[in-house]
Parts: sequence; C-alpha cells; structure tokens
Amino acid sequence: MTQHHNHLVQNQFGPRANAYVASSAHASGADLQRIAAIAAAMAPIHSLDLGCGGGHVAFSLAAGSARVTASDLSPEMTIAVAAEAERRGLINIETCCASSATLPFGDGTFDMLACRFSVHHWHDVPAGLKEARRVLRKSGVAVFADVIAPPRAAADTHLQAVELLRDPSHVRDYSELEWQAMLAEAGFAITAITKGRLRMDFADWIARMSTTPDRAAAVRTLQGLASSEVASHFAIEPDGSFTIDTILIEVV
Repeated sequence: MTQHHNHLVQNQFGPRANAYVASSAHASGADLQRIAAIAAAMAPIHSLDLGCGGGHVAFSLAAGSARVTASDLSPEMTIAVAAEAERRGLINIETCCASSATLPFGDGTFDMLACRFSVHHWHDVPAGLKEARRVLRKSGVAVFADVIAPPRAAADTHLQAVELLRDPSHVRDYSELEWQAMLAEAGFAITAITKGRLRMDFADWIARMSTTPDRAAAVRTLQGLASSEVASHFAIEPDGSFTIDTILIEVV
C-alpha cells in the first residue's frame, strides 16, 4: 500500500522525536554556532526554524531573537521541542505543525529563517523554498544547512543509496550546484557558503532512525562493495562509520 510522502516522513520521524532532541550529532556544530552568531548580530524580532526536527536551531536562535517559531511536519517533533524548550526555560519559543510547502504564516512574517538538515526530506523543494522566501521580510536573512552530494557521480549514488536504505523518507542530498540553482529560482541571493565534513557514527546513525537489521546489513554490504575512491571519499571505517559533506548557505 502506497502513502503520500508527507505521511511517510511523519511515520519515520514522529516515533523518534525524542531521539532527535537528544542526538549529539544534531545538538552541536559550527553551523549552529554560525546561526546563533547571525541571530545575535541581527537581534531579529521573529525568527523561524523551518523543519525544526529536534529543535536545535530554535534553541540556538532563542538567545538572539525576541521570538522564535519552530515549525515541523511532525506533530510529535513539535511536542518534543516544546517540552525541551520549557525544560531549558526558553519562554520565547513557540511551535507550529506545518508542511514546508504550505506554511501558515503571512508574507514577510519573519526577520530571520534557518533550516538545517531538513530539505533532503522535502517532497517539493521548489515550493518549500518559495514559501521560505514568501514568509521572510524583504530585508531578512535566511540560512540553509544540509548534507550535500559529492560532485563525483559514483559517490553521489552511494550516498543516496545508503541514505534511502537507512530512512525510506529520504528524497535527495542535493549538490552544491543544485542548491545554488534552487535558491536562485526561489528568489534568494547567496551571500556566503561554508562547507564542512561531519562524521556519522554508524551505530548511532542506524539506531536513531530504528533502521531494521536487514536494511542496516544492506548498507554495510554497499559499503563493502564501494570502490576505493568512494570508500576514501566517505572515509568508511571498519565498523561502518563514515564522513559526509555538509554545506551552510547564507542568503538574502
């Protein structure tokens, strides 16, 4: 039986909301520090964490923003984020359950928008980016951070394959050139790009998504069959841990 992609995402992430709130891989990083620094410099009246997941962007925005909205497709995610914000005493964070393609906010609602590790799950990226542009005021700033596909086709294919085996709601890790084209089409102008590398601990990566043993084994099989060039690019380790490419794009 088939299901709409949004339902697939909800089914994947809803039961794992608390795991993403607690995820050390998502709770730290230079990208979060940069987002917090931009918010501190701008002092936005209202910021949006789009596709908030475990809420780590919202938590980073909170110190510099008068008000933060954390929006996600999964109701369970927004509930978990609200509970964690309350636990941390972050009274300026509110939550909203919504699809990125149909945001329930008026034009120009937000001074700043940040979206991290979310776009590769979106069913309709052009619609989501256009919505992001619509709800951001004309002089506002947006930051998009995500995993990116390597330029070499073999490495790109390997990445998408292991991502999909781990998580059937995965759509695509886009390349830097694809990101540039999509953002331009949505009406954004890029002001800065920062690239990085992020090590994924295999056991934690698999457990966080409750990947079934057969699919985890299939990932390990693909890793074992990878060419030396692909294995080197991802720095595949004996236990299956590997390193991915990331990007942080600042736009106006």
